[in-house]
Amino acid sequence: MAKRDLPEINAGSMADIAFLLLIFFLVTTTMDVDTGISRKLPEKQQDDIKPPILKEKNVFVVTVNRNNEILVEGDKFMTVDKIREEAINFIDNGGGLGNPIDEAEPAECDWCEGAKDPASSDHPNKAVISLESDRGTSYGTYIAVQNELVGAYTELRNRLSNKLYGVSYTQLLKDNKSLPSQSLKDKIANIKTKYPQIISEAEPTK
Repeated sequence: MAKRDLPEINAGSMADIAFLLLIFFLVTTTMDVDTGISRKLPEKQQDDIKPPILKEKNVFVVTVNRNNEILVEGDKFMTVDKIREEAINFIDNGGGLGNPIDEAEPAECDWCEGAKDPASSDHPNKAVISLESDRGTSYGTYIAVQNELVGAYTELRNRLSNKLYGVSYTQLLKDNKSLPSQSLKDKIANIKTKYPQIISEAEPTK
């Protein structure tokens, strides 16, 4: 019986298909990209500029040590979830007169809803939050504390914006981004003037 030759398989087309599949997956596959933190750093000041003189009661000091323990005002240990409320009480206290705005006379904070404690901050535009850390502080804890402090300002701005304009400050920012107008810019500027975000971040201690 004659030996039958087996037909050869043409593998050329298989290589083409594999190459096309490789290109397809490279084009359609999404890859995780590490993103940073959106944070606008303050401009470097000139050496001859003298820092303003601050009253101790107008400075809210938050310290995060190398053990990730949070100390507020030098005598209260606190968890991250309690910082926002403490910061709001400090910023919104309204216990005195503020700094002059546009050459106007210093005035009381008639939009503040705080306790008006004479031992706490005088006005939102005088209230300074000082954030101090240690080189051993974990990155996650430091960012969590930062977020709560910024969140305190956002919450106060949202409350005032809802009261004045019937819409939150966060929504004003979104609307101005999608469809900017002078009216929205004026509203945003007014809210930021009444609750300016003043956070001082000291160089970490060794």
